[in-house]
Amino acid sequence: MPTAIAREFDNATAIAADMVRRYAVQGPRYTSYPTALNFSEAFSDGDYVRFLDDARNSPSPLSLYVHIPFCRSLCYYCACNKIITKDPRASRRYLDHLNRELQLLSRHVGVSRRVSQLHLGGGTPNYLDKAEMTELVHQLASHFNLDDSDDREFSIELDPRCVDEDYLALLKGLGFNRVSFGVQDTNPDVQQAINRVQSEDMIAELVSLARRFKFRSVSADLIYGLPLQTEESFKATLDALIAMSPDRIAIYHYAHMPQRFKWQKSMDRYPMPDSEEKLKIFALASQRLQAAGYLHIGMDHFVKPDDELAIYQQQGRLQRNFQGYSTCHSPDVLGMGVSAISSLGRCYAQNEKDLEAYYAEIDAGRLPVARGLELSAEDMLRRYVIMQLACNLKLDFKALYGRYQVSFREKFAEALPSLEEFHNSGVLLLSDEGIRITEAGRAVLRNVCMLFDERLSLHRGAYSKTL
Repeated sequence: MPTAIAREFDNATAIAADMVRRYAVQGPRYTSYPTALNFSEAFSDGDYVRFLDDARNSPSPLSLYVHIPFCRSLCYYCACNKIITKDPRASRRYLDHLNRELQLLSRHVGVSRRVSQLHLGGGTPNYLDKAEMTELVHQLASHFNLDDSDDREFSIELDPRCVDEDYLALLKGLGFNRVSFGVQDTNPDVQQAINRVQSEDMIAELVSLARRFKFRSVSADLIYGLPLQTEESFKATLDALIAMSPDRIAIYHYAHMPQRFKWQKSMDRYPMPDSEEKLKIFALASQRLQAAGYLHIGMDHFVKPDDELAIYQQQGRLQRNFQGYSTCHSPDVLGMGVSAISSLGRCYAQNEKDLEAYYAEIDAGRLPVARGLELSAEDMLRRYVIMQLACNLKLDFKALYGRYQVSFREKFAEALPSLEEFHNSGVLLLSDEGIRITEAGRAVLRNVCMLFDERLSLHRGAYSKTL
């Protein structure tokens, strides 16, 4: 293990209890700023159309996100917008309405902008059978200018339990070049407790197949903080993933919020790691993955050194959106499907979360926007600060002044005492030039970002714990 990593890991472990005592509070994950809880129903489809029309002639590439909400079974930890069903007619009706939404969107944004990024999420995108997936991609290609160059990033989230060799071959043929497998944990007892049983051998075989089909990037998602997890059990999961050698490994913090997601109560009969144990599990993951050659990106991603995310972070160009960390090839994101969120210029727009409401808006010939937000100049400034810290782990005061003509120490004077405290506790390094997050500070990066969130007090009780 590299000496620098070992030293930072030892420091992170030593201050774990102190961190929990100070920083185990509720706060956002900052996939956006302002966060989705600040979206307003006063923002209408007409407001969204105005931003779409303005974006029509932008020279920058476009990113598309398509939400497929259906799952065949319920994973107890899940907080995503999903519909549990085995009705084969459900996807047919959904695709018909989705195609009509694509028509409405392309009518406004046009077909001139190159789509360099495409992401399918859910739910379970591979709930769609091979014919339906082919139809969806063809619909997208008929309404948008999909990039066919090697530079494109066309990715899809996959449930390993319902994908096989033929399905992977189809995805490759349709132009996808990145796949992400939802692993969560390889321990059979943990899998049983969360109602997601999938063998380690099956996952390893799928990763191997993805390599054989020459997907440019293979990712795996893990979750820490699940019932029955311990440092020892998670060590085995990490060892299994390291042996599979995916290009990216995301390790997400589980948010136990049964008051909002009632099905999570199903796990309450099992022991769950407390905040201090979770922090130790994450520190263990960080140490082992970095020792295996992965680079720690942002809050929760670990990537190989030649990965684009690593390169973009080194260049200070990493971005974060509702799908996680991303390159900034395509700053504008059009979200499609039930509950999908768009980020377009100075606005966010979210589709109806209820499926029948989504269908009703489409049937009426309207874009199914339920709520959104037009960002103010203050929002844009604070979003820049928060995203610089969340993505690039630093904030350059000179660059901030050059972009917004504000002095950091004058603008954020009220945050300086807390920043000094973070500095003294080893979370960050504060200097006259800027802020740099340390390895020990990764676990409480959300807490640092919260210092610059002027809307935080409005919704603090609705967020998950940071630790």
